[in-house]
This record gives sequence, C-alpha cells and structure tokens, in this order.
Amino acid sequence: MNAFLKWFFVFISEMLKGFGDIFGGLWRGVKQIFNIKNYIDIFKTYSTEFGALGWILSILAIVIVAAIYVLIVVMIVLAVRKYVRFRHSIVSNEDLLEEIALLQRRVLKMTKEKDEIMAMKVAQMGLPVSGALSLGDGQMMLEGEAAGAEGMAQEGAVTDDGVVQTTDRRFSKLMEVDAFYKTYTPPEYDNEITLEQFCDRYRNFACSRMHLYYEPKTIRLFVAGMASTKLIILQGISGTGKTSLPYSFGKFLQNDTTIASVQPSWRDRTELFGYFNEFTKNFNETETLKRIYSASYNNDINLILLDEMNIARIEYYFAEMLSILEMPNPEEWELDIVPNAWSTDPVNLDHGKIKIPQNIWYIGTANNDDSTYAISDKVYDRAQPINLDAKGVAFDAPDTPPINIGFDHLDKLFKEAFEKYPISQENLKKIQQLDLWVIEKLRVAFGNRILKQMNLFVPVYVACGGEELDGIDYVLATKIFRKFESLNLAMLRDELRELCVYINKSFGKNKMNESIAYLERLQKLF
Repeated sequence: MNAFLKWFFVFISEMLKGFGDIFGGLWRGVKQIFNIKNYIDIFKTYSTEFGALGWILSILAIVIVAAIYVLIVVMIVLAVRKYVRFRHSIVSNEDLLEEIALLQRRVLKMTKEKDEIMAMKVAQMGLPVSGALSLGDGQMMLEGEAAGAEGMAQEGAVTDDGVVQTTDRRFSKLMEVDAFYKTYTPPEYDNEITLEQFCDRYRNFACSRMHLYYEPKTIRLFVAGMASTKLIILQGISGTGKTSLPYSFGKFLQNDTTIASVQPSWRDRTELFGYFNEFTKNFNETETLKRIYSASYNNDINLILLDEMNIARIEYYFAEMLSILEMPNPEEWELDIVPNAWSTDPVNLDHGKIKIPQNIWYIGTANNDDSTYAISDKVYDRAQPINLDAKGVAFDAPDTPPINIGFDHLDKLFKEAFEKYPISQENLKKIQQLDLWVIEKLRVAFGNRILKQMNLFVPVYVACGGEELDGIDYVLATKIFRKFESLNLAMLRDELRELCVYINKSFGKNKMNESIAYLERLQKLF
C-alpha cells in the first residue's frame, strides 16, 4: 500500500508539474514579449553604430511593432465584446422562447374554455349534435351540426331557402336606414336644368357660398368623368382643392358626400365595407357601407370620397369593387357582405349580398410623393383621372343656392348628350390613325375600354360647354400618353418629338395643348 501511495504521489506531481510548466512558460513568454527594459538595453547597445538610414529604419520598425501590438489588443477586445453580445442574445432568445411558450399555453387554455362555453350554449339551445366533444391537440372541437351553425344566432333553425330564423340583429346602421326610408318623402327635383347650367350653377355656388374657386374646365371634366365611369381620381399637388371639390359638390346637391379617410394599414375590403364579428355576432358597419345601402332607396346623386386613396394600395382594399364596376350588366353589381342570411337582416340585403346602385360614384384624391403608392394601370384604366395642378383664381359670382337634382334626370342628360354630341367621324378616324402610329412606333395600344370611355366622356364634356377636341385631348393625355411613363423614355425621345409633330399635323397646331405639354414634359424628365 505504501508503494502505491508513493507511486501515485510521484505520478500526480509530475502531471501537475507539466501543467505548471505550461502556465509558467506562457507567463514567461508574455513577460518576455512585454520586457520593455530589455528592449531599451538592446537598442542602446546597437544604436551607437547606426547611421542616418539605420535610425530611420529602427524607428519605423518600432512603430510597426507597436502598431501590431495595438492591433492585437484591439482584436482581443472586439472578440470579447462580440462574445458578450452573442451570449446576451442567446439568453434573450431563450427568454423570448419561454415567453412564447407561456403565451401558447394560455391561448390553448382560453380556446378550451371558449369551446366548452360554446358546447354549453349548444346544449342549452337544444340543437342536435351528431357527434361528441373531442379533445385534440389541446383544443376542444365541436363535431357535427353544432360546429357549423355559427351558434345558429343563438336560436331558431334554417328554412328551405337558407335563411336562419332568429330574433337577433347584426346590422344596426342598415336597420336605421330601413326605418328612415319608411317615412321618407323625396324632395322636389329640378328636372329642367341642362348640363351647362348645372356646371355654371355649381361653380357659382362654390364661389359664393363656400369660397372655393374652380375653372369652368375643371367642373366640365368632373361632370364628364361621372358620365364615363363610376370612379374618378383627383390628383395633383396639395392645396388645389381635390378634397373640397367632391365635398362642396355634395353640399351643392344637398346630399353630403361620405368621406372615407384611407389609412396606410388598409389591406383588404373589410376596412372599407366592414366585417362580421364572429364573437359578438354583429357586423361592424362602416359609413361607406351605409351610404351604398341607403343609395338603393333614393334617387339622389350619392358621392363617396376616398381621401388620400393611394396612401395604401388601392388594388388591395378596392379590388373587389374594381371588378364589380367592370361588369357590363349593372344588375350583376353585387357585393357579398355575409355568407348567410338571417331573418332579421335589412330589407334590401339579398341573402347576404348588397346591390351596388347606379346612383353612386367613388371619388378618390391622390398625391404623388414618397409617402404614397403609385397608382397602377389597372386602376387608371377603370377610372377618369382629373389633374388639379393649380390653385383656383378668385372671381365674383352671384349668390347661388344649392339645388336638388335627381339621378334619373342626370342620367337622362347624359344619354341625350351621347346622342346629340357624338365624336365626329373625322376625329374618330384621326384617333384610329393615331392609335396605329403609337402601336407601330411605341408598342402601346389604346384599348377598347379607353375608347368606350372616350365616347362617353367627350359628348358630355361638349354638352357642359366644352369643345370636342379639348375633351379628346384630355382623354389622350391622361389615359393614353400617361402609359408612356412605363417605357424607356430615355431611348424614345426622338419618337416623342415625332409624335408631337404628328399630333399637330393631324389635329391642327395649338389644338391638342394638353397632350403636347405632357409629351414635352416627358422629354424633359427623362
């Protein structure tokens, strides 16, 4: 036993001596590296023999060595800091994962409690349940008929035509509209006014009553745009009256414009039309939905203003309406609001669908800056853009009261304008030739939709007091030549100059000023 202890002591001692040599050697090495006194003695020994070049090289060598030492120290410090941050990040991530796991457990617990409450409600209602309550993955699921009944509105059954019999009401605002129109008496409409008188009276009203000043052309463009499409885009710099125009127009018609202020967070149609809350069993109605519904009751001209419409992507929140407005048959203009029908739903809601009436227009205002999205061709093609690039100049106008004009009479005036002021055959031929020229040189076509809108826009513009070529010029500039912005215009400057020459030669010099000015601006910008 003594021999073993002696051996073990010697064995461990030799091993520990090895570790001591490692640390001792490391310490001696570090001590030798930073032995500044020794370096000074060596330098003194050999510096007596240095020449001028030797002194320069020796100083340079000392600086380089010192820089290397500093670099090594900095790298060590950075490595330590990086390790500390990395370690802190790992700890933070672990804490975050634990918090997420805790929240998931709470969600599962709350879901289980919700499903248990739902099961109790179904049992109290006396509804047949074909299956049983099964617990899976931490969630309680209702099987059979009780799962798809949406609570069956807390009572009642489904009729043969799919209507849920209930006493609950989910559309409070639309029910108010039903109640209002039960005793509604329509106003006396002015059915003698012409389109030109209509534009003049609105301009004088805006000036005398609201201190808003618009050029006659702007009003003619607005009214003509109403004849060609249900979506009008007012665009231009801030302060030119984009929002004030539809607002004052509603005041002039004694039927206030509904204003929907678009928010950057709008991602789908629920922001504009509302949504059904599965928890409360109520529909969150918006003023836009209420205005659409009330328009089905009256013969008024109804306007909905989408203020700052391109602060969010129009194709997201307005996509379904864009598709509906494109349907050729207005009888098919329907918007799905809820997937089923309740017996207490509003009168004009047909199996969860609301019909889009013809007496309603959507007016959007748009600014083009860094805070907004670019409006796509899909939207522009379906809309009539109107540029408001200058502030209105004040003028004197007689005091003009608002009027009442029915949609039927306005629609009649539009149809009369279509018949009385169609685009002349001569200009139609020039437009067709221009279309062929643009296709050949720039690979851009007009499209049937735009030509159809032009045939509606120009006659009404003329009936409002404008000139035919001015109306054609405006449509070409805002709906055709605007498409050139997507081309590589830096390589097409010669073609744009040729197009300006062709337009002047075809339609006459100084006749198509809007188009020529726009094409010249494109040449300067690109």
